[in-house]
Amino acid sequence: MDSQTASAERTVRDAPTAATLKPNALGVLGILFFVLSGQAPLTGIAGAAPISVALGNGAGTPAAYLLAGAVILLFSVGFVAMGRHVVDAGAFYTYIGTGLGRTAGAGSASVALFAYCVIQAAMYGLYGSIVSGLVADHTPLHVPWWVCTLLTMAVVQALGSAGIEMGARVLAVFVLAEFSILLIFGLVTLFKGGGPEGLGVADSFSPSSALQGAPGVAVMFAVASMFGFEATAIYGEEAKEPKKTVPRATYLSVVVVTAFFALTSWMLISAYGASKAPAAAGTALASGDSAGFVFAPIASQFGGWINDVLPVLLATSLFAGILTFHNSANRYLFSLGRDRQLPVSLCRLNSRLAPWAAGCVQTAIAVVLVVPFALTGKDPVLTLFSWFSGLAVLAMMLLYLLTSVSVVVFFRRRRVDGRMWNTLIAPVLGALGLAGAIWLILANFTTLIGGEASTALWLVLSVPVVLALGVANERLRRRRTAPDAR
Repeated sequence: MDSQTASAERTVRDAPTAATLKPNALGVLGILFFVLSGQAPLTGIAGAAPISVALGNGAGTPAAYLLAGAVILLFSVGFVAMGRHVVDAGAFYTYIGTGLGRTAGAGSASVALFAYCVIQAAMYGLYGSIVSGLVADHTPLHVPWWVCTLLTMAVVQALGSAGIEMGARVLAVFVLAEFSILLIFGLVTLFKGGGPEGLGVADSFSPSSALQGAPGVAVMFAVASMFGFEATAIYGEEAKEPKKTVPRATYLSVVVVTAFFALTSWMLISAYGASKAPAAAGTALASGDSAGFVFAPIASQFGGWINDVLPVLLATSLFAGILTFHNSANRYLFSLGRDRQLPVSLCRLNSRLAPWAAGCVQTAIAVVLVVPFALTGKDPVLTLFSWFSGLAVLAMMLLYLLTSVSVVVFFRRRRVDGRMWNTLIAPVLGALGLAGAIWLILANFTTLIGGEASTALWLVLSVPVVLALGVANERLRRRRTAPDAR
């Protein structure tokens, strides 16, 4: 390396406010893998589908996934339209700040960072529990869940610092493995004509089936399964031709995820029979092994060996999601540091142009969130995973709603895009759907977290508190910088 090149790299690292992430590092498929891994397909199916079938609208659960996908797709129209004019690793922070003002943007940034950190901590809880069980099953060792979690934090930090391409390659292997086995199961069951009661198209997709039982619970969990698709915009700075790549990756991810969850849940219900599936899901929940509702028909289709493979794939699914949310959170920290919302040292880059300083802080946040549950001896699944998953979903739905409003305001003020569907109609319809989803989440939040009403109240209140802290920080920052500006 010559002296000029070395000097240029030092300039990037030592001048954080001018730092930029590595350009042209990701294509459509690379971004898609980050999105799909964040949604952890096997985790979403094994965790959400049994609850939706047992406590929601029973055999009508696949219709709930289609409805949730339609709402997210409407949201994506305005999200993509604005993304053609705004490219930044801050995504929600930048989008909301551009449309509704820097104060609202700063508040949303704190909520976004909060959401990504708590969902990652939630996944660490479930991941630690599963890996600890796998170690006990296959070795004479009995390793506490939190030891597995802390060791994995170190691995995630190393992969995050290695650069975005390395993370994409690792995630591609895990995502393809879990997607393939569930997709093959779904297609094989479909082409065989379903289970004992046939495919049951009307039982799963007719309006009466979709509205039976408690459809709000099913829609709530379906919306939660879509969590993470917005990461397409976070990688805009690192995308090849972001004005083309990000829109394609966004639409593709929403369509793929919606179709995947609808098909897989439909075939699971069909494998049991529409009339028997709710009872089977309820039995699995009562036994404490909700994943058994998903694993049993797959093992019946492919053989008993699958029971040894699926728990491993569930662990790798969670690892992929953890790595994705680590990358999302550290890019928010990087963006906030670059904009001086947080210390500028957060946007220092390493030789691979990865935000290593922000990554270290994100890992430290994960430790702070997880360790108290270990010290108090809490069950990592019933508390850490359940509580923080519900909290993250609520926070993210709020961001989706604010972004939809910001899109409408932005295009009404700027007049840079005259397409009414993209800039007004679809965003407004998406906002109405998201507002309904938030209402459903709040109405069923105790069920969502599997905890007590008092716990649910404290978790819900934490979201507006974080929003207020972000707003307060922005106002203090303005007061500090005002004398310098004058």
